[in-house]
Amino acid sequence: MNLFNYKIPKKGEEFTTLLEYKNIKIVRIVSSNDFNSIEYCQDEDEWVVLLDGRVTLRVEQKEVTLTKGETFFIPAKTAHQILKMERGSVWLAVHIFE
Repeated sequence: MNLFNYKIPKKGEEFTTLLEYKNIKIVRIVSSNDFNSIEYCQDEDEWVVLLDGRVTLRVEQKEVTLTKGETFFIPAKTAHQILKMERGSVWLAVHIFE
């Protein structure tokens, strides 16, 4: 699979699981700029890297903006929400389960 072989969805996000092994799950996320802003609070840790685009998150009431190449770690049970997304933003999300 080529990470950069994808179509940008007209609405929402497209999730593709790239790997599930032991306590790790790696997902490619391709985002439109038309999405529902939902607050998440997951049981697992999550490390994200933005491969392309620009996004703004709210993490525990603080705004964090990521641009191409930047990474961010979200500990388990931490409230977070996407506030803004540039159309065509592409992420890798690494979920780390206990």
